[in-house]
Amino acid sequence: MRYRKSWTLPAVLVLAVPLLTASLGHADTVVTAYPTVETPATFDDDAGGNVDSDDPEVWINPDDTARSLVLGAEKTAGMSVFDLHGAVVQHIPAAPPPRPGDEAGRLNNLDVLYDVPIGGHHEDIAVVSDRGLDKLHVFKIDRKAKHAKPVTEITAADTPYLFSADQDEVNSKNTAYGVTTWKAGDGTVYVIATREHRTDLALFKLIPKEDGTVGYELVRRAALPSSFTLPDGSSWTPCDKPGRGPQAEGMAVDEDRGLVYLAQEGVGIWRARADLKSFEPVLIDKVKEYGVPATYDAAKRKCVPGTDPGYGGKHLRADVEGLSIYHRGDGKGYLIASSQGDSTFAVYDRVPDNDYVGQFRIGDGPSVDGTQNTDSFFVTNVPVGQFRQGLMVVQDGDNTPHQVDENGKVRTSTNFKYVPWEAVANAFPKHLKIDPDGWHPRN
Repeated sequence: MRYRKSWTLPAVLVLAVPLLTASLGHADTVVTAYPTVETPATFDDDAGGNVDSDDPEVWINPDDTARSLVLGAEKTAGMSVFDLHGAVVQHIPAAPPPRPGDEAGRLNNLDVLYDVPIGGHHEDIAVVSDRGLDKLHVFKIDRKAKHAKPVTEITAADTPYLFSADQDEVNSKNTAYGVTTWKAGDGTVYVIATREHRTDLALFKLIPKEDGTVGYELVRRAALPSSFTLPDGSSWTPCDKPGRGPQAEGMAVDEDRGLVYLAQEGVGIWRARADLKSFEPVLIDKVKEYGVPATYDAAKRKCVPGTDPGYGGKHLRADVEGLSIYHRGDGKGYLIASSQGDSTFAVYDRVPDNDYVGQFRIGDGPSVDGTQNTDSFFVTNVPVGQFRQGLMVVQDGDNTPHQVDENGKVRTSTNFKYVPWEAVANAFPKHLKIDPDGWHPRN
């Protein structure tokens, strides 16, 4: 999800790739991997502080990987920082409303970058999208990380809205949603953000200031399609509440190829230039529901589908959510996607054309439960503490065992699960590759 060097991308790389339709290898088998560590259960109710675990990311400590951290966005509750045993190290609350009656902060997605030049030093940072305030937050991560608060906000005070014209538009909640980052060869950091309820996305440049804070400015905007021509010539638009478009959230940048992958939740996975120039995205896989006509039923508050015409994909069930790349030293690796609708993960080859590899789920282990309805996740090939062959950190959208409130209603519980990469790789009949030493985000 980051860049190690500058690049120039020929347009043919994006345009020449055909739509993926075939299943390859051991694609028909859904295998199971098991987690070994989890973070504390969180509850999205008043008694639990309205904590909704969402997007995790691993920060790798350069001096001692056992002191590496996991950062997890928790929406209106803010963000928590965990150690590799799942314990909470620090909690950062979301920002309050700027005025009475305004929306409060809602930290949604995040990304970590290393060795960013700020204030005369090279810092490790986390960039976080604020869905409530329609802004970005930048946090510095202390490389020593020995004290109780290793993460400190360094966002400049004069940052603009990402998509909205004013606070009233912010309050309409068509605000920043997903986020991913990359770093050019000169150290400049770029951020791609998507917009909730819209197909908009935008590229921003981080602006380090002399006082050690960081702002940002808009570079360019783009948009994914909102309607699609089907093979029979008809037009199809994904169903949602009136006034809402088919949004994208999950993203991952391929630093070597100059590409960004975007998960448009009810459509599929797109590949495009990460600089958003000559924006001509290619749909590399579709959700199974692609092309299914549906009508929104206001009374039931859901879309009622019609007859499936059979134009959808085979591997993803809506929503397609998180995306992450497993890197290998030979320039190869895997693009992994969260298929939230059936609680599985789809694996694609990173090169050359994102061919489908297979499917896995995360099941209940001896001491840690599996994951369901996963929103976001992160994977790294780098040895991290006890995870000597890499680590996958996954949001669990239905943490168990369930707890009930005073009225006997099941409480909504989420958290993060830590899965050793070898547990995923070796679950496949033809093992996925394990390459803990071939690539490092600091190089």
